Amino acid sequence: MAEATVKKERPKHLNLMQIRLPLPGFVSILHRVSGVGLFLSLAGLIWLLGASLGTPEQLECYRATMAFSVLGLPVVKLFLLGLLWAYLHHFCAGIRFLLLDMHIGIELTPARASAVAVLLVSLSLTALLGVLTW
Repeated sequence: MAEATVKKERPKHLNLMQIRLPLPGFVSILHRVSGVGLFLSLAGLIWLLGASLGTPEQLECYRATMAFSVLGLPVVKLFLLGLLWAYLHHFCAGIRFLLLDMHIGIELTPARASAVAVLLVSLSLTALLGVLTW
């Protein structure tokens, strides 16, 4: 005999502002966002690295041009600080995800603790390295 099943009414649209995402979900989204940011800025960072690895005469030529004088602006320094955070967060979250793939820390409490650790470590390293390089 077939049992009567009650159909649960599904929402017609998802309101993303009402969804409550847990902290590990935010770490996952930030991992993806930081990866995209690093990928999009890769060409400029490689150009800056190449400019800094030339001869001393080439370096003085680059410093005299507009490109390197722009690097001293506070807005550009904040952008580079954001890229530093993106790298550190992507690195720390990547290690967390590798451990989760090996079934280490997949229970609820350790997963939340590792998400907090990723955020704290990446932000504290960014602050430390940002103060040292500003």
